[in-house]
Amino acid sequence: MTTADPRDSDVADVAVPDAEGQPVPVPAPVPGPANVEGGVLGRTHRALTLGIISVVSLIAFEASAVNTAMPVAARALDGIGLYAFAFSAYFTASLFSMALSGAWCDRNGPLAPLFSGIFTFGGGLVLAGAAPTMWTFVAGRAVQGLGGGLVIVALYVVVSRAYPERLRPAVLASFSAAWVLPVIVGPVVSGTVTEHLGWRWVFLSIPVLVLLPLAVMLPALRKLPRDANDPAPLDRRRILLALAVAAGAGLLQYAGQDLRPLALLPAAAGLALLVPSVLRLLPKGTFRAARGLPSVVLIRGLAAGALLAAESFVPLMLVTQRGLSPTLAGLSLTGGGLTWALGSYTQSRPRLEPYRERLMCLGMLLMALAVALVPLALVEAVPAAVVAGAWIIAGFGMGLTISSGSVLLLKLSRPEDAGRNSASLQVSDALGNITFVGISGILFIAFGGGAVATAQPGAHAGASSAAHPAAFAAVFAAMSLVALVGAYVATRLRPVPTDGRAG
Repeated sequence: MTTADPRDSDVADVAVPDAEGQPVPVPAPVPGPANVEGGVLGRTHRALTLGIISVVSLIAFEASAVNTAMPVAARALDGIGLYAFAFSAYFTASLFSMALSGAWCDRNGPLAPLFSGIFTFGGGLVLAGAAPTMWTFVAGRAVQGLGGGLVIVALYVVVSRAYPERLRPAVLASFSAAWVLPVIVGPVVSGTVTEHLGWRWVFLSIPVLVLLPLAVMLPALRKLPRDANDPAPLDRRRILLALAVAAGAGLLQYAGQDLRPLALLPAAAGLALLVPSVLRLLPKGTFRAARGLPSVVLIRGLAAGALLAAESFVPLMLVTQRGLSPTLAGLSLTGGGLTWALGSYTQSRPRLEPYRERLMCLGMLLMALAVALVPLALVEAVPAAVVAGAWIIAGFGMGLTISSGSVLLLKLSRPEDAGRNSASLQVSDALGNITFVGISGILFIAFGGGAVATAQPGAHAGASSAAHPAAFAAVFAAMSLVALVGAYVATRLRPVPTDGRAG
């Protein structure tokens, strides 16, 4: 835990670059309790920190629990054909709500969007748990995504407004730490509830947990400092762009599930909506890795998308090619959750602050190495445990990269732009997930993965004549390359100097 420095309240105004690289004055911290308490769990911030951890833990527990119950739910609702939509509906809906939350936070502060998001998230769980059909279930997942998008952006704005800059790395590290316990116990609890009470109770019981973060956070959130300036007008153009992005992504996903020629029509419509809207929604220069904030936003999408795409195919590879049980295949990823929290904690150390950009580059290189090691498990002579070791490396790299990127984003954002820029970071995350998972699926099918059959536990990899190791190798090679691209982008995180010197 860091200790307060009395000099924190006497720092002069400084200038940080905006998205265009121009200096923007940022007021010095105002003397007060926020600058004299002992740390994120000190008296001033304790309730708020615990509330944030509760919210993130709730989302993490939902993610791990729902992943376990989803196959049973899809079979029970006769909806295996819509299985992928049950996942993508969440991310697609969150694309819209993230931008809405950013504009809402910049105009009225984070309190309303945060609590609206929590209630919407809980309502989506109830709708999914009570769903009579698979389409209703998918709709419930979309409502969850709307709530999740509102919540995650609002939390970043809360961190920006409630904590001094020196405490933000520790707070953001707690985001990752809050995932550790849910990732470990979520599948066990969900599996037990599904087996003994039914899959619906997995969804219907989680909303009860919403009451805890509400009770803990509300008093602290009401004390947040308000912006002395007039509220910014609601950016309706940005919200409409986000709606177009979500609609375009949804159409592309629909087209990807349909191999008929007619699917080209929704695919074309999706691209027409998605591409121009994304170019306007993210900071200018994002897709050419412009220095500073645009590269921070870009690397988030590269890191999140590469890891999720690779992770999605790890259990399938271990089950079909090495004959592991689904439980053992899933446990191979557990170590990554633990080291993710360790990497996030590591980047929060004050002595490493001057090396934040290098930490992100190291993180992406570790991810590239780890993903490249995974296909070694396709060789029968190599122990399948190589995957567990590789994912431990990948998790540490991800912890270094994601948390450091969040710190840099807040550092490079003016207070009045924190909501919009946090929304851009989360939109990049969701787009990276959708894009690279989709690309991985295409590669998997192109290299014969559509014929992969599930081997029986304990069977040798070669026992299945339908095995196509090249399909898995293509996916992991491509995602390792994406991570290497991210390592290059990490060299462009420092803004262009504004004193006339070459950068």
